[in-house]
Amino acid sequence: MSSPRNLLFPPLAAIVLFAAPPRALAQEISTGRYYELETKYLFGFTNGTDIGAEGEKELEAETTAALGMHGGTYRAIEQEFEFENIPSQYWGYEASAHVLSQQIKDVAGLDNLNQTTFAGLSWKPKLLLIGRGPGNPIGLSISVQPAWDRIDGTSGVHTTAFSMETRIAADTELIPNMLYAATNLIYEPEIVREPGDSSWSRSSGFGATAAMAYRVTPKVTLGGEVEYYRAYGGFGFDALDGSAFYLGPTLHVQFTPKIWLAAAWSTQVAGHAQGQAGNLDLSDFSRQRANLKLGFEF
Repeated sequence: MSSPRNLLFPPLAAIVLFAAPPRALAQEISTGRYYELETKYLFGFTNGTDIGAEGEKELEAETTAALGMHGGTYRAIEQEFEFENIPSQYWGYEASAHVLSQQIKDVAGLDNLNQTTFAGLSWKPKLLLIGRGPGNPIGLSISVQPAWDRIDGTSGVHTTAFSMETRIAADTELIPNMLYAATNLIYEPEIVREPGDSSWSRSSGFGATAAMAYRVTPKVTLGGEVEYYRAYGGFGFDALDGSAFYLGPTLHVQFTPKIWLAAAWSTQVAGHAQGQAGNLDLSDFSRQRANLKLGFEF
């Protein structure tokens, strides 16, 4: 795939999402100073279900980094410039332009490279299926993100690629306005044609993530997430290339009602690449991943 692949979900995530704290504990914690907070970008690489207020618009700058592969030096940093619009309380969309910077030196299976270039475009509509509220403790949403890429996100080779990430998200408030949990299921098929080839190759990624976040102050939220990814050489489950399991912390800062920042860092702690020894998959996935978002609502 042209970017780090997405994957399938361990049972632990379901436990994290649906486990609720004792009611007495929730009642003992005062939440008076803790105003309602959108969960959309609260969980790092895991998406929350909130969409935003009807009529709201937003400009976002998002940086995603993939660091470290087999030997040598590997850095792939993608910069997205996003416009988000919420036409209805039930759905919204993001339109994005992507710039990719890659530094590759002495990495097994990849050519040395140092380039920064326009990488592609994407569009992401998101539908709110169930909004959290009285009588609905769990929110549910689905998003579909068709994308066109002209650069392979791993190797830097010029290609023509089309992908479509589909993501189902669920979240809940374990303690109102203070402790949140979320889980995502992801499927991303992709077709790629390299210069000079007459045929398209197929690949796909499956994934699942789970996260929790706690507001340490009204404006600052800290958390952690687990991610599990599987990469396939086709659209189905019959040609596994590799898998990876990540752990890492998350941060969300609500500077003002209209300005926010979100950050996440994940490290691959387990994995396996088909046909290779070792307890990590550094052929299909990077050793570390980082994400930073800055948003301005208007």
